[in-house]
Amino acid sequence: MILAPTRELALQIDEAIRSVAAGARIRTVVIIGGASRFRQCEAMRRGAEIVIGTPGRVRDLMNTRELSIATTERFVLDEADRMLDLGFIKDIRHIVSALPTRRQSALFSATMPAEIAQLAAGLLRDPVRVEIAREEATAPKIAQSVRFVTASGKQALLAELLREPAFKRVLVFTRTKHGANKVAEKLEATGVQVDAIHGNKSQPQRERALRDFRTGRARVLVATDIAARGIDVTGVSHVINFDLPAEPESYVHRIGRTARAGAEGIAIAFCDPAERSTLRQIERLMGEKIPVVGDIPPETQQSRPQPPQNRRGGPGRWQSRPSGRQGMRSAA
Repeated sequence: MILAPTRELALQIDEAIRSVAAGARIRTVVIIGGASRFRQCEAMRRGAEIVIGTPGRVRDLMNTRELSIATTERFVLDEADRMLDLGFIKDIRHIVSALPTRRQSALFSATMPAEIAQLAAGLLRDPVRVEIAREEATAPKIAQSVRFVTASGKQALLAELLREPAFKRVLVFTRTKHGANKVAEKLEATGVQVDAIHGNKSQPQRERALRDFRTGRARVLVATDIAARGIDVTGVSHVINFDLPAEPESYVHRIGRTARAGAEGIAIAFCDPAERSTLRQIERLMGEKIPVVGDIPPETQQSRPQPPQNRRGGPGRWQSRPSGRQGMRSAA
């Protein structure tokens, strides 16, 4: 049993397993929301050695007794930090409670905040921690820059940048689903080939959006952070942070969608006065200043640093976290 936070990541894991296990007759089944429940159940009835799913759909099929995990031998929780961000903890605990006591468990997380350590302690027995740290927080082939612009001026700036032919395949990140739709609609009105991908889209819509982005039918893909670790598309020329992410680590994952497979890429961040404290946290995480393009407006009372927020929205002390991929494993 492999749990992943997003549909796209679950499908990527399935594709990777099929590639590695070619000729081994290992059957896999993907269980995700937004896709045909009937077809997933039919595939399970034919039998499978590996089940890959998102927590919500897995728990749903467990509740209807269409899926039993009582004989599971190995359990993998992938992208555990994103699981917490997306609020899957109750589903995960429900699923884990139905697993056999004797099993091998593995937990993978790109960051290791206190919440993940607590989750690991509850899921794993006498775990072994394996940490793979990067020498640099971001890929050296990504040329980064930040442009100071008011929130009301971001859309016009984005449209202006997209007039440049060099912006061939562009991934734009927003904080909210509504924001992604709004940005995509305004770009489409100007004649830009664009699509949006986020949690409110059905699975066929999300797959079509990714397919069109990969093939070049859509020049621009507007996404929320749900896609930051679920999009694996080569040839992304630019990543534009229309909104800076709520957490500094998400910035690293966002811009990592460009400069893949040894290529070079460009990452541009839009920053309005209310986001200046977030920009400072991002720079602190990376240990470097992001070069500024254009004028630097004077700071106002509203743009001065505010107390950082913890994951629950309350004040808390910001701390840098390991940027490498980390894992915990326990053979039970």
